[in-house]
Amino acid sequence: MERLIATGFGLGHLRPAPGTWASAATVALGYGLHRLGHFPLVAMATLLVTLLGFWVVGKATHGRAEKDESAIVIDEVAGQMIALCATSGGFWFAGMPASVFPWPAWVVPFLLFRLFDIWKPWIIGRADQRADAAGVMLDDIWAGIFAAVASILAAGLSHGVM
Repeated sequence: MERLIATGFGLGHLRPAPGTWASAATVALGYGLHRLGHFPLVAMATLLVTLLGFWVVGKATHGRAEKDESAIVIDEVAGQMIALCATSGGFWFAGMPASVFPWPAWVVPFLLFRLFDIWKPWIIGRADQRADAAGVMLDDIWAGIFAAVASILAAGLSHGVM
């Protein structure tokens, strides 16, 4: 079961770019969660998948030489959910209904998360260099945080707030 969860219920076996497939599926999941329960549901799901990710990656990689194999994508799911929290939370705090979630609001966090996850600047790259299960999760968590902040800045610039 740990392996099934770690691979995003098989998404990690899609080729090419299993992390991108998992991130795209997560955007669809995040959109659905936003529509169902707005930001509180997205935030709870993000916390749940992140905690589950730390546990399941430790179990799935125990005794393996390769800790960050490409089939393990629960880390991408957690990072992408963090990036989507910025948008969902922005709509929530602005008092917008859950039915409002225009395409830039989910495409921009997706693109920014993939950019930071692949590029791995600064602390993201340092987390990626860890040779343990926590490192598998941490680089994507940092990439999700970077994408969330960049999404907020992009929205502010786009809407003339900044």
